[in-house]
Amino acid sequence: MKILILGAGQVGSSVASTLAREDDDITVVDSNSELLDHLQDLFDIRTVHGHPSHPDVLARAGAEDADLVLAVTNSDEVNLIACQICQTLYHTPTKIARIRSNEYLADPTLFNNDSLTIDMLISPEQIVTDYIERLINHPNALQVMDFADGRVKLVAVKAFHGGPLVGNPLRELRTHIPKTETRVAAIFRKGHPIIPKADTVIEADDEVFFIAASKDIRSVMGELRRLDKPYKRIMLAGGGNIGMRLAKALEGSYQLKLIEANAQRAEFLAEELSCTIVLHGDVANEDLLREENIDQIDLFCALTNDDEANILSSMLAKRLGARKVLSLINRAAYVDLVESGSIDIALSPQQATIGSLLAHIRRGDIVAVHSLRRGAAEALEAIAHGDRNSSMVVGRQIGEIKLPPGTTIGALVRNDEVIIAHHDTVILAEDHVILFLTNKRYIPEVERLFQVGFSFF
Repeated sequence: MKILILGAGQVGSSVASTLAREDDDITVVDSNSELLDHLQDLFDIRTVHGHPSHPDVLARAGAEDADLVLAVTNSDEVNLIACQICQTLYHTPTKIARIRSNEYLADPTLFNNDSLTIDMLISPEQIVTDYIERLINHPNALQVMDFADGRVKLVAVKAFHGGPLVGNPLRELRTHIPKTETRVAAIFRKGHPIIPKADTVIEADDEVFFIAASKDIRSVMGELRRLDKPYKRIMLAGGGNIGMRLAKALEGSYQLKLIEANAQRAEFLAEELSCTIVLHGDVANEDLLREENIDQIDLFCALTNDDEANILSSMLAKRLGARKVLSLINRAAYVDLVESGSIDIALSPQQATIGSLLAHIRRGDIVAVHSLRRGAAEALEAIAHGDRNSSMVVGRQIGEIKLPPGTTIGALVRNDEVIIAHHDTVILAEDHVILFLTNKRYIPEVERLFQVGFSFF
């Protein structure tokens, strides 16, 4: 697939780095030559220096035969114009634009008409906000991923000493919760993947990915660790787009405090938010945190644009008594370093965002993608089409399907029914199949499994 990425900032460079490892033909356009040089030093991609929405620059970048244009500059207007030019001049098959302003997102029909056709709008800030909100709703989870319109969840938890299943084989899970269907999709032990089997023993500190119907998530979590109490008091450090969106989403359900360093922005937030206490000050000010009873806070979320400020304020909040801390961290190198220390959850905005884009890039009928383990692993929702003659999965038991190494099928969604996968489960046409891959190198093989042969047509 030939992909044109407009913008070499954090989102653009993150997508380029992911796709460059998957043998896609990638071209990145940006007006900052230093960013382009850095990308070329790291990856085998083509770069074009110039304004991303100028027709001559797009022509030089090869927009004429691009399969997908991904406009992710920091300017909504540049992204929209670039997509429109690609549609008008080249009828580019798929056009995705990054939009940050809520005003553009208010009317979903605005960009889906004959005059202005854009296939998908993405708002990284809203994606990250939704991601954090899911974590807040599941206090014990490291990651929470929705499939099939929220009917199925894939959840990552850290197994703790004292959990009923810790020290016992997975086959006993059914004994502990006989009325709940679940499947452990993968286990990561000291950073290395383990394919779960019936006799696999869960150890303390294992990172366990399990899949279940949304209504059963909490009972399965209780088998792996002591369940934390739901959050009540939450402090948000940083009142930017993500901080404000999250505060609006949580107001009324939690007791909220928000710290913002910019006085003018703090005043604006105080007017916009109805039930949130807005504080003007430094997010890493120890005296301020003590005055605001940080030791009584259930969750401290560091959401500024500064990695160092987020890390320091989170570590300080934890030391001063906050029950749990979450930190946004853009630099991938920092994430692994801090999660092994006092920060409970280190969240990469790029990895949270990229799944929304990958669903449009994967071959076969892939409707949802979640990037896991800093991009090393992936979870997919694929729709099975065809019949036993034209498909490699339809009409077959899961045990018959030759899955690539490190790949497991966790669940099927058939109409409104959630079916936890077993070796004798038969996949039918139009089933939504949830897969977990511990190694993204095998994604092309999974894509081929869900592509329909010519006999189907």
